[in-house]
Amino acid sequence: MPIDEDVTGNEIDEDVHQELLSLPKTLAEDVAQNLVMVARLIDEDPEQAYAYSRIALRLASRVAAVREAAGFAAYATQKYSEALAEFRAARRMTGHVELWPVMADCERGMGRPERALEMAGAPEVQKLDKASQVEMRLVAAGARRDLGQLDAAIVTLQSPELASNSVQPWTARLRYAYADALLAAGREDEAREWFAKAVESDKDGATDASDRLAEMDGVDFVDALDEEQAAAELLDEPDADLADAADESDSLPDEDDDRADVDDMDDVDADDFDEVEVEAEVEVQADVDVDADKGPADKA
Repeated sequence: MPIDEDVTGNEIDEDVHQELLSLPKTLAEDVAQNLVMVARLIDEDPEQAYAYSRIALRLASRVAAVREAAGFAAYATQKYSEALAEFRAARRMTGHVELWPVMADCERGMGRPERALEMAGAPEVQKLDKASQVEMRLVAAGARRDLGQLDAAIVTLQSPELASNSVQPWTARLRYAYADALLAAGREDEAREWFAKAVESDKDGATDASDRLAEMDGVDFVDALDEEQAAAELLDEPDADLADAADESDSLPDEDDDRADVDDMDDVDADDFDEVEVEAEVEVQADVDVDADKGPADKA
């Protein structure tokens, strides 16, 4: 697969670069470039990112960073079983636990929420940093909802991190998940309050909290592109009044035809008038002759 011209492979993190030092230089460069393409495309085109991850995996399957990248690419394309296998492989290679929450979420994706809850209560969770612990809490709440346990999901999300007024990288997503759970449980007033709090903390647009809040308030958004398309279609359609006027215009006599009719009328009328005048003169002459034959007494 083609590599973007601006990609050199040097864009990768230093930790990943250190892992690739075990490979021959040319091979390491190829792997690095494919990993950069995975990172570049995973949000906008997950399928393409997945394809690049498979190339990197074929080239360097014994590098933990490659297995991890392949796992995230598979996760982004909802290939949860494959993603889980790659995450497990990466964890075996490194011994690290930071992938524990996403591994649990893969269990959810595979239709095993009970297994995800087991992982949420495992000792590995205590080894996670704060951000990963919050992520684990989100996964556990999602598993509760998968099981139809809405109240339990709400309780799972209630935590010091949720109650804190400080804004952390996870704050918006945590507040959003809590608001969504409240709404699912029919607690609309509380849900609206927490959607508003999520909006306040979501500076990067990580959630659609603002849209959800507007929806609850009955605000409809119209896509500007839809408006432009509608305007273009309106311009393309013929105006009904103009079309009717054009039809009426077609049904009216042509100006040249009117002139021809007038000329014909003039010719006919002229002949008719000549005949009428001749007849009138004959009648008048006859009357004169009759009057001339009569005497004064007859006239009286």
